[in-house]
Amino acid sequence: MSVETRTAPAGGAEAAQQQEQQSLSTAAARNLATTTKSEPQMQGISSRWLTRMLPWVNVPGATYRVNRRLSYTLGDGRVSFVKTGEKVQVVPAELGELPSLRGFTDDDALGALAEKFVQKEYEPGQVIVQAGRKADHVYLVAHGKVEKIIEGPYGDEAVVGLLADGDAFGGQLLAEPGKKWEFTARTVTATTILALPLTAYKTIAERHDGLRAHVHMISSNGHQKMNRSGEAEIALSSGHVGEATLSQTFADYELAPREYELSVAQTVLRVHSRVADLYNEPMNQTQQQLRLTIEALRERQEYELVNNKDFGMLNNADFDQRISTVSGPPSPDDLDELLSMRRKTRCFLAHPKAIAAFGRECNKRGIYFGGVELHGNNLPAWRGVPLLPCGKIPISEQGTSSIIAMRTGEDDQGVIGLYQTGIPDEVEPGLNVRFMGIDEKAIISYLVSNYYSAAVLVPDALGVLENVQVTRTNGN
Repeated sequence: MSVETRTAPAGGAEAAQQQEQQSLSTAAARNLATTTKSEPQMQGISSRWLTRMLPWVNVPGATYRVNRRLSYTLGDGRVSFVKTGEKVQVVPAELGELPSLRGFTDDDALGALAEKFVQKEYEPGQVIVQAGRKADHVYLVAHGKVEKIIEGPYGDEAVVGLLADGDAFGGQLLAEPGKKWEFTARTVTATTILALPLTAYKTIAERHDGLRAHVHMISSNGHQKMNRSGEAEIALSSGHVGEATLSQTFADYELAPREYELSVAQTVLRVHSRVADLYNEPMNQTQQQLRLTIEALRERQEYELVNNKDFGMLNNADFDQRISTVSGPPSPDDLDELLSMRRKTRCFLAHPKAIAAFGRECNKRGIYFGGVELHGNNLPAWRGVPLLPCGKIPISEQGTSSIIAMRTGEDDQGVIGLYQTGIPDEVEPGLNVRFMGIDEKAIISYLVSNYYSAAVLVPDALGVLENVQVTRTNGN
């Protein structure tokens, strides 16, 4: 008698594999099926709120001239510094930003002045200058924050301004010595100051006749009548009776108005003719390549509208329209201050992290900052002004950013976008695609160009809240 023995499979999975297939697999079936495809997706596309909010003005001559009433230089400018270890020095050419030195270009004299600045360190809460005391220094804020304080109507302190990195005060003393401080300057944070004694300035001026003559000329012109915006005054008569002699006047214009030329962002799109000829179902390859390229150009356009050194919002804002946050994070008080600097603010533009930081500050105060509907979107808002996200606004290595506020439109003397329509081979307003030919490798080339710029019609149309801390602190 014999016993038949069989070896069992090692496992259930191996046994399943040994079973014979009884139907068509899905992998094989896909060979006979048409897949459903999406258009090529692009993560770099943003909401581009700045581009959408700007009223766009056609510029047939490719240049837009902003004619304004004649304005006189007011207030201090902003200067730059060089830091070597612990030592901070002002860039000599930047001293031309001081009101009494505006337009002065003698490098030797400016270099001699720069060497006379003395570096001083202040702790938070220290007084730099005291109201009512003799003003005998020019001060530059190299780093930190300084409050300008006057006595309020009821004997209390009133903060009338905040100075931050690059700001200056006392610059008018070069042309008008012998004055007294009209405010008290007190540090909010640890602050580095560069101070120029007037005695040192006088020593330099004695050796440089051009410097002395320039400051004297500025002083002579500084007595022109002007309105609170710094524009040449238009003399008017009011409240008179009888046959009073009326004022005679005219509205003077700037002799050298600013002109904005259209900027351009370009690229050469290359598509192989075999791809363009054969692989167009279900989507046209050339059209998809152009669509993605145009999206990238539009993103670059908005980046330039924010950051361009010539016409970008961050660099085009007037120094008088820049303020700094009081404590670091953007607070309701900071945005109220920014709103109060202009009429009819149309929108705020801020990095999404800055909007989140503002939300945290509102939560700490128990404030709900509300929202508005704009172009079919529900957006956060403050005082009815939408807070629009703009990832093109940079965040520094120290975790600070900026918030932009602007009034828009020609009718409101605001900020406008510039482009030219009707250009050859135009596919979108201000953007064209021009055929460049086919090379010996059968590659088709298209020149894709986007023409644009932006103009600020009057200085108070655009304001910037600077030094906005967007990082979380231990207590927040």
